[in-house]
Amino acid sequence: MKNDIIYINRTTGEQEVELVPGGGTLKFLYGTTLGRFFLWGLMKRKLITAVVGRMMDRSFSKRYVNGFIQKNGVNIEESQKQKFDTFNDFFYRKLKQEVRVIEDGVVSPADGKILAFQSVQDEAEFFVKGTPFCLAHFLGDEKLAEKYAKGSMAIIRLAPADYHRFHFPFGGKVSETNKIKGKYASVSPLALRKSLRIFCENKREYAVLKSNSIGDVIIAEVGATMVGSILQTYQAGSEVKKGDEKGYFKFGGSTVVLLFEPNTVQFNADLLQNSKSGFETTVLMGQTIATPTK
Repeated sequence: MKNDIIYINRTTGEQEVELVPGGGTLKFLYGTTLGRFFLWGLMKRKLITAVVGRMMDRSFSKRYVNGFIQKNGVNIEESQKQKFDTFNDFFYRKLKQEVRVIEDGVVSPADGKILAFQSVQDEAEFFVKGTPFCLAHFLGDEKLAEKYAKGSMAIIRLAPADYHRFHFPFGGKVSETNKIKGKYASVSPLALRKSLRIFCENKREYAVLKSNSIGDVIIAEVGATMVGSILQTYQAGSEVKKGDEKGYFKFGGSTVVLLFEPNTVQFNADLLQNSKSGFETTVLMGQTIATPTK
């Protein structure tokens, strides 16, 4: 169907349809005139996200955990614990160390579904009917945007059922967090089909990871509808290893964006081909997504 979210399972290479919590609501909000009017008037307001976020921190919210696990096929055996005090306690759960292997090269910072563009400018072909993505607006810094204008970009989208902690894709020294205020629109593909401009409107945070091997990498986290908070757990100015935790999202779907300087990495061929064909690809935190070119 036109409104189905179809992605490529990286393990099998087969197309699959994503189960979207609240998918019917998203189709209404982004697929109808009335829905878009309602969306702009209500769902993007910080108040709604803040209220729901607080609810997910209350003890009564734990009653929803088991149903969510069963409906979305969450492998709870990967979690360090199986009993939770609140829904958010489950949502940003930590995993057992052995269930994610940190592979060679540049790795995915999170579990999710990835789009990879060898050139940032290639995204215009993927979202051909949409408003152009403005890197300067996204970063809030025109000079910094020029540095990555001809670089490479990866977009890792975390669905609500995914593991919601994010990690460093490579080792190096990491900067402090830069925070940019914004809205809380959905980052579901149902919302992104027209363009990536939502990323330039939503709340977002980013840090720069400095590495001798692949230059300076921007790691940006983007908030979304019902994402109560983006929480950073790393120490600014510290040396980090590939796979170290950077932070986590509270309740809601979320996105991590990676920006690389020109000619520093080569994305894996399967990710590039799937993205060129208009499909996201499943990835797990720690899986290789690119190789340094230096």
